[in-house]
Amino acid sequence: MDLRRIGDYDVLILVSLIWFLGKFVRYLFPPLFGPLQSTYGVSNATIGAAFSGFMVAYALLQFPSGAVADRIGPTRVIVAGASVAGVGALALVVDSPFAALVAAMVVIGSGTGVHKTVTVRLLARVYPARTGRMLGVHDMFGALSGIVAPAVVVVFLSPPVAIALALDRLPGADWRALFLLTGIAALSLAVTFGLRIPGRLPTDGDVEGDDGAEPGARDYLRLFRNPRFSAFVLVTIGSSFAHNGLVAFLPLYLSREVGLATTTANLLYSLVFAVTFVQLATGDISDRVGRFPVMVATLGLAAAALAALVVLPGVGVVAAAVVVALFGLGAHGFQPVRSAYLMEVLPDWLAGGGLGVVRTLLMGAGALAPAVIGTVADVAGFRPAFALLAGSMALAAVMAAGLWFTE
Repeated sequence: MDLRRIGDYDVLILVSLIWFLGKFVRYLFPPLFGPLQSTYGVSNATIGAAFSGFMVAYALLQFPSGAVADRIGPTRVIVAGASVAGVGALALVVDSPFAALVAAMVVIGSGTGVHKTVTVRLLARVYPARTGRMLGVHDMFGALSGIVAPAVVVVFLSPPVAIALALDRLPGADWRALFLLTGIAALSLAVTFGLRIPGRLPTDGDVEGDDGAEPGARDYLRLFRNPRFSAFVLVTIGSSFAHNGLVAFLPLYLSREVGLATTTANLLYSLVFAVTFVQLATGDISDRVGRFPVMVATLGLAAAALAALVVLPGVGVVAAAVVVALFGLGAHGFQPVRSAYLMEVLPDWLAGGGLGVVRTLLMGAGALAPAVIGTVADVAGFRPAFALLAGSMALAAVMAAGLWFTE
């Protein structure tokens, strides 16, 4: 591939790297729940609520970022988000009380929250004939961070690395070093994107409606008058709740219910993301055969895997690994198809804010999941909590099938 051809993909490459880093910092937290609980002496519900704070901030920025990008263009929004996330990560380098940790998590959630909504529309405009495929590549980069983050945590928390880096002398310095590196990388990518990309984009911002007016809140809310659109939003909410609940507590579930060692549980956790390459296939296939057949297949697979995970405790690491991988195939395979479908049904002049409204709702549901699952786990145990996740994903699959058959 020559340099000119590589240049054709510079938008895709840079937004994907920023997305990788944004998801990386999110996926650092679940493998650190154990060390954070030991450091601060907090319960499952408390650490789950703190992570929900991260996700709530992430969710609340979906609509504002899309609406602002509809007016001023995506470049400044993406640069601002990466910069804020970088500053939040650097704030965790300093030893601080639990409240400061939660505040920094909220800042990071806010910074990373502006990226996906803006980028989905951006990629659809830059690569209109290959939207599903490009979204698959973008989402794959994000999911790859789920492989890297747990492995990096295992490495940094291992005694040889701590000694080599002299991190054992400072309590918590081992995991704080991860956020130092993340913050520096985020600020570097923000600067690179701001300098490289503006001239590459097709007519940024200032998108007007059919009557020449800028879109307003009523225009976005009017989208929900369409019953099929509202039903699809419920599909995304159900899948998001299940996915985020599992991602938050899978390492603890595998160690406490399946009986695996913490290191093994963290490595199996990375299997959810190791299969992320499926997004290249599902995005491309949906470009060819349609969105709903692929969505029903992927959601159904994820629901079946979650149900199997609930009855798995005691059968061993191999069966757990297979089920975790199957869930990853279904959950990740659904994501680029979901985004591509929304770009098709949303009017262009409402695409940024409209996608932002949908992502606010689905990420809001996902943000509540860690707190809900942590509370249910404290009260009734992890298996009932994960059964709730399986039911949520199954409901999403059934509703998607209904939309497909009535299309």
